[in-house]
Amino acid sequence: PDVVSTYRAARGEWTPLKLPERILAHRAAVARWKEQGAARYRPLEYDAETTDLPPVRVVDMRAELKEGNSSIFSRLLQHSLQQVLAHEQQAILFVNRRGMATYVFCRECGHTLKCPRCEIPLTYHLASEQQEEGLLCHRCNYRRKMPARCPQCGSHKIRHYGLGTERVEREVAQIFPRARLLRWDRSTTRRKGAHQDILERFASHQADVLIGTQMLAKGLDLPLVTLVGVVLADVGLNLPDYRAGERVFQVLTQVAGRAGRSPLGGQVVLQTFQPEHYVIQAAARHSYAEFYRRELAYRRELLYPPFSRLARLELRGPEEVDIQQALEDVAALLRRRGLGDHHLIGPVPCFFRRVAGAYRWQIVLRGPNPAALLQDLMLPDLRIEVDPPSLL
Repeated sequence: PDVVSTYRAARGEWTPLKLPERILAHRAAVARWKEQGAARYRPLEYDAETTDLPPVRVVDMRAELKEGNSSIFSRLLQHSLQQVLAHEQQAILFVNRRGMATYVFCRECGHTLKCPRCEIPLTYHLASEQQEEGLLCHRCNYRRKMPARCPQCGSHKIRHYGLGTERVEREVAQIFPRARLLRWDRSTTRRKGAHQDILERFASHQADVLIGTQMLAKGLDLPLVTLVGVVLADVGLNLPDYRAGERVFQVLTQVAGRAGRSPLGGQVVLQTFQPEHYVIQAAARHSYAEFYRRELAYRRELLYPPFSRLARLELRGPEEVDIQQALEDVAALLRRRGLGDHHLIGPVPCFFRRVAGAYRWQIVLRGPNPAALLQDLMLPDLRIEVDPPSLL
């Protein structure tokens, strides 16, 4: 559950319902494979109606680079994939699509470049008509050039990074040319019925490895999946949204649950450049309580929900200069009205700066009741969200 819901339940506003045990299913299928002497059968050391969640092994990709492995797959993940294929079992490789937008970090020490005013990761942008190539804060519009060296350790190994399903598929095919691969993402599911077709092919073991994004993280209950590999767990952590950590924890927990759903058992290999991050550590231990404590302290310090409420004002238009000026006028009007205990952030370009040919800028109001400040605020095409699910 999200942090706000858990906080309300802890205060007695809502009633929490807990499911403390994981049901171990697919006993009949595994027994049948055992009788057939199939290679996919691997006996377990226990026999219970419920089973623990699959163990998660965290791989520090910084160490992999230092030891000469420049592949997007760690040696552990490659070895685990090899074992899965040898046992005629199946694997899922997860790529976090929400992290596709590139951020900047040092591959030597793992340092991520952040805005000095907002403490959120800077995003790398190519040159456009409106701005030079460089780094941008999507909260306060702070800009700087791409550094040649890491400001923390001085290394030249500072890069902007993004990763897609097609590259993952290509590299798996190079390492394991006999593996049968399926890719489940937006580009492979455009035709009607494609989702069901891909799922049925994987469920009937017409493929060994399924590569995909968020859509494969939820609801899949497949007895042959004994390995989940998270190719890069920390990319989504660097999105400029206060809920970024929460979303990463949720999706890592969900995708990890696809492994070991039968008596065959399973494991999760979680690759990251930030193994010390509290979200990564909590997800590796399947510990929602640990994540909740750390995240709640972070929200309290920065006065984000549940300790305040947010309102997001977004304006779109074909001319960026015009929408920026219009939001500057809105910000000036709100300041004249009096902000009281509220904070006004912006105007600033949205993270997804241009959508369908229209530029996007936003203002964020943070405080006890931001909606009260927006009464009778009239502006054509101004979109107002109270308690927005995302600030991107």
